[in-house]
Amino acid sequence: MLHHLPNIISIFRAVLVLPIAFLLLDASWAKAATLILIAGISDAIDGYLARRFNWQSQLGAILDPLADKLLIMIIFIIMAYKGIIPVWLSGLVVGRDLIILTGAMVYRWLTNHIDIKPLFISKVNTALQILFVLLLLYHLAIAALPAGLMTMSEYLIAAVVIVSGISYVVCWTGYYKKYLKNKT
Repeated sequence: MLHHLPNIISIFRAVLVLPIAFLLLDASWAKAATLILIAGISDAIDGYLARRFNWQSQLGAILDPLADKLLIMIIFIIMAYKGIIPVWLSGLVVGRDLIILTGAMVYRWLTNHIDIKPLFISKVNTALQILFVLLLLYHLAIAALPAGLMTMSEYLIAAVVIVSGISYVVCWTGYYKKYLKNKT
């Protein structure tokens, strides 16, 4: 039963999206930050458990990134809707994730195979996005941070999102070329 624990944690993280969304819409910044921190820690824990005890599964390879993407996309959409972050930044974050999900589905459709392995830059991207959101919520709930720091953080997130997105496009293209080469 323990080998299902990483998947259960990923499902828990996906379920947290609903109360996080409600708290963000309600401007309950500190409570939202607490749940986002829990979600971020759960992401690290489920990955550690899966690798450490070899509890990795095909379901987990799908659940974990989907939970991450759902969490991040909802947070960035709501923060843009509320005017807290620029719409362009939310568009980049959501667009990247939609490109990755679409690429995975197209690859699966074309090859009837998919082996999901997150890139290191993607893990960095997710961690930085969670830290950015927590910094932003600290800024809103506790103490105003310098505007320059917030602007710099936005541009850092944008740069990492772009690099990560391009990395996935290059990676999926390489996988497909390799598939075609092996098929002939």
